[in-house]
This record gives sequence, structure tokens and C-alpha cells, in this order.
Amino acid sequence: MSIATDSDLQIQAAVQAELEWTPDVDAAGIGVAVEDGAVTLTGEVDNYAERLAAKHAALRLRGVRAVVDAMSVHPRSAAIATETDIAKEVERALRTAVNVPATVQATLDGHHVTLTGEVQWDFQRVAAKRAVQYLRGVYSVNNMITLTARPSAEDAEERIKKAITRNAQLDATSIEVSAKGNTVTLTGSVASWAERRQAERAAWASPHVTDVVNRIQVRPF
Repeated sequence: MSIATDSDLQIQAAVQAELEWTPDVDAAGIGVAVEDGAVTLTGEVDNYAERLAAKHAALRLRGVRAVVDAMSVHPRSAAIATETDIAKEVERALRTAVNVPATVQATLDGHHVTLTGEVQWDFQRVAAKRAVQYLRGVYSVNNMITLTARPSAEDAEERIKKAITRNAQLDATSIEVSAKGNTVTLTGSVASWAERRQAERAAWASPHVTDVVNRIQVRPF
């Protein structure tokens, strides 16, 4: 059995405080454990939106290197949406979302949604998940949408490096970019999970990228 370090105890206290500070999270029902900067969230939440809010609350804190989502969704309300109700709402949400093309499809297994299809850009894939993840009755979303194949470019690596350098939230000197074909690999270290995600978004913005391998480490305190 591992012994929590002072840094882990600080992170645990910070996560608990952030969960209590987040209006759409009932912190009383969520357990927080930390080991080497990796946060594990357990317990039951009322809906998937609350589950996401709790996870995002932990990820935005300094020193958090990863978040393991071990929470489960158990609605307190007696009015639980049926699979037919959820299917209709998911279909409507996808069709009315501005950034979601008609190529995106959804299948349901109970309260769990799987998205499939092919799109041109990663932001469209993100938009599809965002369109359905807050719907009533949805407990989880598995995003299996792929990107359309596209030609590689010799200068893709350099252009991504320049995009990271332009980003005011990032220290470009601590991030390395390597490109092979349509795959970009990011390495190095940053101070927060938010910075890690910013670097990944810069890579996904390239018109010649279909896969991003993010191996950037989050520095501890």
C-alpha cells in the first residue's frame, strides 16, 4: 500500500476544494484519491454532465498529471429517460448542431452512446460529442469518429511548432513536435493539463494530420 506524499495531499485538498467550488457538482458524493499526481475520482453522480464537470474541475488544477474517472451515473430523479427517448434526443442534437456533418451516426446501448462516422476536422469530432454528452439520460459517450484520409506535408512539423510558439498559454521551448506521415507525436513537459490540451489542439489544427499522439508530461509541483 502506497503512502501519500505531501504533494499528493496538497493536490487532494485542492481537488476537493475545487469540486466544492464548482456549482454543477455535488462534491459530497465524490471521493478523491491521489498518487504521484494522478487523481482518481470515485462515487456516484446524478448525470453525465456532472461527471464531466467533476473531471474537468480536477484537470484544471496545477500539479494534476492525470485523472482516472471511476465515477458512475445514478440519477436521483424517478423520471429516467427511456432508450427511445434518448435516441430521439441524440438524433435531434446531432442534426441541429452547426459543426456536426451528416456523416456522423450514433448507436445506443441502454444509456451509453457510441458515435461513428468520418469527418474532415477534429473540431467536428469534438462538436459531435459535445452535442450529446449533456443530454438527459446519457451516462457515457464513446467517440469512435475518424478523420478523412488526407495527403501528408513535409512542412507540417514546422508549421505545428510555429502554432505552438504563437500560443500565449504555452512555453514552446518545453514541447517537442515530430511528424511521420499524417501522425504527429508531442513530447516534453508543461505545468498543467490545460497546457497539454492546448498543445494537442494546435497539432489537430493542421490540415495534414489524422492522428496526434500526446506524450507531453505534466510537471508536478
